[in-house]
Amino acid sequence: MDFPKLRCTALLVVLAICSAIPAFSSAYNARPKLVVIMVFDQFRGDFLERYYDEFGPDGFRMLMNRGAYFNNCNYNYANLKTAPGHATIGTGAYTAGHGILTNAWWDPRLNRSVQSVEDGNTKFLGINSDAPAASPRNLLADTIGDELKLATQGRARVFGVSFKDRSAILPVGYSANAAYWIDNQTGAWVTSTYYMQQLPEWVARFNASGTREKYLNREWKDTTGNLFRTTAPNKDAKGNVVSYYSNVGGTPFGNDYELDFVRELIRQEKLGTGPVTDLLSISFSANDIMGHDFGPDSPQSRAMILAMDRQVAGFFRELDKQFGLANVWIAISADHGISPVPEEAAKFRIPAVNFDGNKFEDKLNQIIGRKVNRPGKYVLDMYFPIVFLSEEAFKAAKYSEADGERIAGEAMVEAGMRGFFTKTQLAKGDVPATMMGKKFANSYSPHAGWYVMGVSPPFMVRGDGSDHALPYSYDSHVPLAFMGAPFRAGRYVGEAEPVDLAVTLSVLLGLNKPTSATGRVLTEGLVEPGARGAAAVKSGLQGLKPTAK
Repeated sequence: MDFPKLRCTALLVVLAICSAIPAFSSAYNARPKLVVIMVFDQFRGDFLERYYDEFGPDGFRMLMNRGAYFNNCNYNYANLKTAPGHATIGTGAYTAGHGILTNAWWDPRLNRSVQSVEDGNTKFLGINSDAPAASPRNLLADTIGDELKLATQGRARVFGVSFKDRSAILPVGYSANAAYWIDNQTGAWVTSTYYMQQLPEWVARFNASGTREKYLNREWKDTTGNLFRTTAPNKDAKGNVVSYYSNVGGTPFGNDYELDFVRELIRQEKLGTGPVTDLLSISFSANDIMGHDFGPDSPQSRAMILAMDRQVAGFFRELDKQFGLANVWIAISADHGISPVPEEAAKFRIPAVNFDGNKFEDKLNQIIGRKVNRPGKYVLDMYFPIVFLSEEAFKAAKYSEADGERIAGEAMVEAGMRGFFTKTQLAKGDVPATMMGKKFANSYSPHAGWYVMGVSPPFMVRGDGSDHALPYSYDSHVPLAFMGAPFRAGRYVGEAEPVDLAVTLSVLLGLNKPTSATGRVLTEGLVEPGARGAAAVKSGLQGLKPTAK
């Protein structure tokens, strides 16, 4: 037997096979050039299936057909709001890890409600305002963007963009080059002194270019020409000028305007052209601004989603032209779903109700006052279904935090809730070993003062229209899909969670996972070059026959 010849032949087979196997991707060598995370605010997971037949071939349908599409993705926590959802997507953790409780909470030090990203130590850039600006300082965990920055010693470029400050800031974390959002009243793009001391010249030029004005005085129609509304400047019932955020932001033109800014950002900041991978997070707010008024089953919702499909397709074509889609990884998800409008659910004899939150707070104060035999204002604020309590009022009645929160929770049950979890309980992990117990344990935050999280009946909505806030499937079910070289095309029906997004991307890029991440790598949706290569080598070697002397 000619063993040297056999060894040489085998080596050539192995080398030939290995040369055909793509190298592992790595952020360190700009593979891919750019990662784009797209978050669609208030986009429920079933929307992709509902409107599949109406989508064009190059938008959402391309993600579903050519990407790894997980149609059974649900948040596993109770506080289904915009700020915690975006923080979860970036950190791969739930509130117990990243600390963002809801969009706003009561700050006992300031004796008022504060926004999740509010930062009194920062100032706005892009407008003249004395109001506190925003930063990621309330985050208690880092993000995939932070890990990318650490791994590349700051060479990676990381940006977040959204109409909303919290949606721009929280997915990209502490170290982003910038997060940009709009001034609600004027529509100008702004940032804060947390990121820089002067607004970039290109952003100032964009604000002065007339781009935002071109979306005023427009008609929003559906595909059949039915007029929904115009974006002509107008005033509300109280005589106040309707903000750009509400006027344009609640139509598909809001997404068009945001994509105009994104294109300019990619060009001016030279994203995807450096020696390492760059990251861009884009959160589209228009569906949420519209959806609270009309709900998920309205003609407006359908028209918005079909418009988003066309907008996504156009953006994909631009990425392909600029970078080649083979050099871009795309991930999409949503921060939460949405409840049906209660009167719609009621048509099918499903118990559902809109209720007056102010009256509910008054009722709680009355019940608590009766229970402690001391009238007072015990409920300071409510971000349904979280109730923020007055430490001073309970201490005056000689109750500790644990007892005060328990009494408030009992009052919530008396007022119509199914149950409650107190901050004291959650801090100790004192929850039942049930699905609901785990969701609320994942929702704990040390931020805010005393609070109680109510367990509401399903389909209960504060105020008019629709809302999202509850630990039920219509709020927790969101889309999750990936497209790019490492992802195996397919429709995966096993359980997935939004915390998996940051973990999957981090591991594929060769990074550390974000500090508090609890998600898993979605291996079922990945091609496996290592496994394919080993199988191919094994097959090749098995085909070799010893050669006689």
